[in-house]
Amino acid sequence: MSQRNQAVLSEQNRVIHQNQEGVSVKVATDVFIRLTTFVLTRSPDITKTWGTKSEQLLRIDDHDFTMRPGFGGPAVPVGVDVQVESLDAISEVDMDFTMTLYLRHYWKDERLSFKSNNNQSMTFDGRLVKKIWVPDMFFVHSKKSFTHDTTTDNVMLRVYPDGKVLYSLRVTVTAMCSMDLSRFPLDTQTCSLEIESYAYTDDDLMLYWKEGNRTYRKCWYNRLYINFTLRRHIFFFLLQTYFPATLMVMLSWVSFWIDRRAVPARVPLGITTVLTMSTIITGVNASMPRVSYIKAVDIYLWVSFVFVFLSVIEYAAVNYLSTLQERKERKLRERLLCTCGMTHPGMMSLSYSEVDVNTTGNYGMPEENGVKRERMLVQLAMGTDQVTGHVGTSAYSNVWIDTHAIDKYSRVIFPGSYIFFNIIYWSIYS
Repeated sequence: MSQRNQAVLSEQNRVIHQNQEGVSVKVATDVFIRLTTFVLTRSPDITKTWGTKSEQLLRIDDHDFTMRPGFGGPAVPVGVDVQVESLDAISEVDMDFTMTLYLRHYWKDERLSFKSNNNQSMTFDGRLVKKIWVPDMFFVHSKKSFTHDTTTDNVMLRVYPDGKVLYSLRVTVTAMCSMDLSRFPLDTQTCSLEIESYAYTDDDLMLYWKEGNRTYRKCWYNRLYINFTLRRHIFFFLLQTYFPATLMVMLSWVSFWIDRRAVPARVPLGITTVLTMSTIITGVNASMPRVSYIKAVDIYLWVSFVFVFLSVIEYAAVNYLSTLQERKERKLRERLLCTCGMTHPGMMSLSYSEVDVNTTGNYGMPEENGVKRERMLVQLAMGTDQVTGHVGTSAYSNVWIDTHAIDKYSRVIFPGSYIFFNIIYWSIYS
């Protein structure tokens, strides 16, 4: 009896254990179904589920992407958006400019459309770009351009469910810029960056500007232009060119206040300023292109050079005229000495005042108005005739010698002329 009861109890335990396992399986199955339903409810979009390749989703193998969208039909409209990141360099010698920019293309290719319940887009890197059709844009008159590849290719491709495509890349381009340097460095340049399709004509592809959400689709072009207006900052050239040139001109005027007899002082001063101006002109021209017209900076530097050169010529004129005057004085003294030795019925008296005869042969007078004027006073007086008692006439001859007149006038003419030139120059070019 006890063995029978034990068999019945073991059978009951086995049934209970099987029932528990069935309940566990049923509960686990129910939980799995609910979790799967939850996941599908949270993300029903197949673009966000694993296990689907982008080539299969976009059906790339089903189409020939070597042909443009809608081949044989109307031209494909391609929107272009440019965002300048930096203007890296501007070269007057090579006449070009370098800038880094973000170039974005917008077009629609129905071959890339896919199903999406939430209208969510898909973003890819540059590896997919080589498998689909993209516009063959290039920069006209570009000397050098490249796409950045650090740390990977700076290329982004975004595809929308309706087939719209956004293609963006980061590019550095060096383009030609025809500059008019006639007003350099007080100039304003306009450089143009031109974009167009390399292979397609306007029958296959048309371009338009797209700025943010705004689209200028009423304006269709086969080439797009971006004009950059560049205005040069003058402060650098004031410090490096204009101020040194002006100081050299003012330094050349110092010789007008140096004694004309101080040849070792005035000659090196004039030569130094001339050589310095030549160095400034050479340095400026070395950093400029060889153009066939005169630039604004050339006018200023060469006029300044002429002023410095004329200051040297001024001293040469002063020295030459002083030499001629000394010769005349020497001849006049010799003539007076001869006259004193002649036999004359009357009495001749000779009186003259001399100062610093041993140095220059000139005869000094006191200073008048701060300027030393040199004079030789020759007085020839005919006395009374001792025989007839006739009182003769006396003749006085005053010979004024003012060899400092050129220096005195130059102290006013040179600064006044240079100031007048600066007023005209800056009123025209500024």
